[in-house]
Amino acid sequence: MTSQELLYEGKAKKVFDTDVPGTVIVEFKDDATALNGEKRGRIAEKGIANAAISSKLFPLLEAQGIPTHFREQLDARRLAVDLLQMIPLEVVVRNRVAGSLEKRTGLQEGTVLDKAVLELYFKNDQLGDPLLNDDHIEVLGLANSAMLQQLRIQAMKINTILTAFFAQRQLILVDFKLEFGLRDGQLVLGDEISPDTCRIWDENTLKKLDKDRFRRDLGGVEEAYHEVLTRVLS
Repeated sequence: MTSQELLYEGKAKKVFDTDVPGTVIVEFKDDATALNGEKRGRIAEKGIANAAISSKLFPLLEAQGIPTHFREQLDARRLAVDLLQMIPLEVVVRNRVAGSLEKRTGLQEGTVLDKAVLELYFKNDQLGDPLLNDDHIEVLGLANSAMLQQLRIQAMKINTILTAFFAQRQLILVDFKLEFGLRDGQLVLGDEISPDTCRIWDENTLKKLDKDRFRRDLGGVEEAYHEVLTRVLS
């Protein structure tokens, strides 16, 4: 498999076409952005950590019945994945209060939710990725009611699997973002699963081990990503 034309470059990844039909290469970057792109920087070897963590977690989910786009890790920064028709929604699952949920509800950060909360955001940088309800999504033509039901079922199943996986490593999965696409009409998990897309805290100290360290200038960002990588691969 050879890398060819650059198809897309986002905040954290580049996507390249390949000589294998239906397969693209995702290259993870060290660039970091936060606050809707207002804050920018670099996190040393972030791309290496995120590629390795995603390469561990996608097969874990596949083994438990979650279709994903992952095919193989090619090197430290690059994954071979299926080309998907992406659904322009960010599916967020929250197990504890953090981030925007704290601001919108007034609940204290870290509050354990009685049930996991699922939120859907319109993936649109110009609009600031707004929170939508099901009616908004259907009116905009982003997904129909049957697709939304599938998204919810898959996201909650992923939450159950990942929460247990992280707990075995003394980590709390506070919340996380998923992105899905279609492959031959089938709903498939895409994007990545990493400290860029998850809030992960140490179970004993509640120390933040994710991108919030960059967002909030907490320091120790590289060390946090490395700590998550070490535990995920253990």
